[in-house]
Order: sequence, then C-alpha cells, then structure tokens
Amino acid sequence: MARELLSALCLVAVFEGLFLFLTPEGWKRTAERLYVLTSLQLRLFGGAVVIGGLLSLWAVRG
Repeated sequence: MARELLSALCLVAVFEGLFLFLTPEGWKRTAERLYVLTSLQLRLFGGAVVIGGLLSLWAVRG
C-alpha cells in the first residue's frame, strides 16, 4: 500500500513538472487566474477536485 501511494505521488510530480516544462507561460496564466479567486471559490474548486479524484480512483480500482 505504501509503495503504491509513493508511486502515485511520484507520478503526480512527473505530470506537474511536465506541465511546467512544456508550457510555462500557460501555467503562469492559470496561476494568475487562480490568484483573483476568493478563498471560498478556491475551497470549492479544491473540494471538487478531491471528490473527482476520489470518484476516479474508485472507478479505476473497482
């Protein structure tokens, strides 16, 4: 279980780094858009991402 979790976190780091490497300007524009959101909007967005990730994980793992 711990090995799978560590592997998943490493894969997240690979994808995050890949986006920064391939499209740094796009990443900056996205960060600027996030900066103007309220804390509530960011919390709702973060919650939606967590729920979407959990549902996706549940669907993939069965």
